[in-house]
Amino acid sequence: MSTQIDVVLPCLDEAAALPGVLAALPPGYRALVVDNGSRDGSPEVAARLGARVVHESRRGYGAAVHTGLLAAETELVCVLDADGSFDPAELPALVAPVADGSADLAVGRRRPVSASAWPWHARAGTALVAALLRQRGVPLRDLSPIRVARREALLGLGVTDRAFGYPLELLIRAATAGWRIRELDVTYAPRAAGTRSKVSGSVRGTLRATRDFAGVLRSMGGTR
Repeated sequence: MSTQIDVVLPCLDEAAALPGVLAALPPGYRALVVDNGSRDGSPEVAARLGARVVHESRRGYGAAVHTGLLAAETELVCVLDADGSFDPAELPALVAPVADGSADLAVGRRRPVSASAWPWHARAGTALVAALLRQRGVPLRDLSPIRVARREALLGLGVTDRAFGYPLELLIRAATAGWRIRELDVTYAPRAAGTRSKVSGSVRGTLRATRDFAGVLRSMGGTR
């Protein structure tokens, strides 16, 4: 196994958050920033701070993550939001069960440090989708955007969603394939000042993500 681990950071207008996120990466964890059409100079900030930057012109969380996986070079890969809401120092705890072979996928269960970190509408939407997942036999309480798995295995799942439904499709496909999924608590803080969530920052964004989730559930109705 490589001594380094690539960290895919999907990025859309996160210039204000990137310095703190990149500085907090543990030794051996390499930043791979996937710019998804930023207009605030995010790719320039990332490159100046030593991150590898790739570009994905098609808008969408799933599109950015997939491009990052294709560009990654290490056996194990982490995916982490670039907005400063997660502490990169917690990545090794998620890496450990995948690295030692006791899990195929490690995901974070968000533990908000304050009510403002995770607005009620976003939390309610996540709880609903997670409940539907558990009905399908996926024993998770969150659809957190922080996760670790082996790169080739992730690509081999064949996830096709390129929008907000990507994490949900990934989890359904992983469970259907018999993956051992480990959910670990992670700290969830308000995103960095000067950035804005595309999902939880508004009721409209949450509804749009929930719509994408519902579409994935409908399209994969026969997977279990």
